[in-house]
Amino acid sequence: MLTEWKRWIDDLGPAKVLLSHDPVTGMRGILVVDNVAAGPAIGGVRMAPDVTVEEVRRLARAMTLKNAAAGLPHGGAKGGILGDPAMPELDKERVVRAFARSFGPLTEYIPGPDMGTDERCMAWMQDEIGRSVGLPRVVGGIPLDDIGATGWGLAAAAEVVQEQASLDLAGARVAVQGFGAVGRHASRFLADKGARIVAVTDSRGGVAKAEGLDLPALLAHKASGQPVRTFEGGAPIEHEDLLEVGCEIWIPAARPDVLNEENCGRLKAKVVLPGANIPATEGAEAQLHERGVLVVPDFIANAGGVICAAVEYHGGTQAQAFDAIAEKVAANTREVLERSRRDQATPRAAAEAMARERVREAMGFRRAGLPAPQGRAPALDM
Repeated sequence: MLTEWKRWIDDLGPAKVLLSHDPVTGMRGILVVDNVAAGPAIGGVRMAPDVTVEEVRRLARAMTLKNAAAGLPHGGAKGGILGDPAMPELDKERVVRAFARSFGPLTEYIPGPDMGTDERCMAWMQDEIGRSVGLPRVVGGIPLDDIGATGWGLAAAAEVVQEQASLDLAGARVAVQGFGAVGRHASRFLADKGARIVAVTDSRGGVAKAEGLDLPALLAHKASGQPVRTFEGGAPIEHEDLLEVGCEIWIPAARPDVLNEENCGRLKAKVVLPGANIPATEGAEAQLHERGVLVVPDFIANAGGVICAAVEYHGGTQAQAFDAIAEKVAANTREVLERSRRDQATPRAAAEAMARERVREAMGFRRAGLPAPQGRAPALDM
């Protein structure tokens, strides 16, 4: 662990790493608070049987860059719970509450929903420690997964890509890897702009149709609890088959590193628009860039969720959240693509340079050793 710690440290963080275990519930948790120069860190809590410290560390840094790029008054962090998100609800509640208690005194971290957790989990955390985002409406929250905040941001990024990459969203073919909270809403918003959803997958396989899937019927099928693979409006496909589906836009909206050096050569898309965090390895992004595939950096394209969370935290409304997402995601996507062309750099390098500049500027205003601002701030014009 000490060797790993030395390898992780750089000029931005991480500020804190917490490993927790509750023998009563069996909870095993990971929390990485990466940087709090701009304010208390917002970052989701994911639950998966195989989540690792390294994964959470990478995700926490992505949140630092994402929040800085979006101009939010928040740093970056990430939480992870080792467990099956499909466990019985009572067991899940006990585990989630135990995880919240483990970092309760660490008030510089504000948890939000992520893969394997949802607004109910955030309500349990709020009840335990008095803070979270992505809460149910009944307790004053903006349920960002339910309204499709991240998917709304992806659609805003796609409109900028349309301007910059000779791509017409009307009739554009879209393939979606991960038809969950992000993927299904992104599909819906892009379809509203005229795109055709030609293939989707979830954890149990997928379905494809070159002419375009009947999206309302597919959404109803998924909402009924059935896997997309059993949808009769297209041909069943395996997970890896999605790489070879001919399309203009390919949306990874599930696990990390689904695009890697070994499989990215099979991708038949013009644009990768990430709905998930760290969905591609650095080597894969470099290879795709060399081939002329535009990979919009994940922390630029999928910032809609955390922008919504910040608006909620500062007392804003759902309408204000949607306006802020559209404005911030579009502006940052445009700036990153312009920097990439100007500096002859990959979009990833351009985005990281932009975000790091903003984090370092925020760090310059902080006295060494000064804790992050605490408490719920007054409403801001987001």
